[in-house]
Amino acid sequence: MTLPVLFDIAIAVVTIGAILAYRDYAPMRVVFRYFTTQSNVLCAVSCLLAALFRLGGEVPQSLLLLRYAGTTAVTVTMLTVLLFLGPFVYGYGELFKGPDLYLHLICPAASIASFFLWDKPDMAPEDMLLGVLPVALYGMLYLRHVIYTPEPSERHWEDFYGFNRHGKWPLSLLMMLAATALVSWALWAA
Repeated sequence: MTLPVLFDIAIAVVTIGAILAYRDYAPMRVVFRYFTTQSNVLCAVSCLLAALFRLGGEVPQSLLLLRYAGTTAVTVTMLTVLLFLGPFVYGYGELFKGPDLYLHLICPAASIASFFLWDKPDMAPEDMLLGVLPVALYGMLYLRHVIYTPEPSERHWEDFYGFNRHGKWPLSLLMMLAATALVSWALWAA
């Protein structure tokens, strides 16, 4: 096996292990409410598929674009933790212990490295929208469950990211989409 195959398999296995470790803290239906989980699953699936294709030959361009979307998503996860959730909401100690260390830092950093070393696709400028898509879709899901699902309801989510503090979700949504577009552009341009 080549280094790229081993690297991608390691990312997928560590991600799955970290997500399964959350069972000690919360039911899986709750764990999958978080963009951290969803972005890392997208990244892990794309890494695993890339490894399988690499074993059989070449990774198709369409799969490299999926890798790009997954890498953008976990980069947004990592940067959100480093620049917002760590300093202003939960504290770094809380966000870098147990499975969170892997899903907030180690797997995203490994994915970024793997992306630049082996998995960067040939991309047109409009392909950058693929990097924004996971955050945009999750934003709609978060908005629905946090803002528009009435309390008390089993479907209502607490505002665990703090994006609706003082009713400022429109600003938070705009900032997250703009920041994601910037991350997407940076990965494309680099």
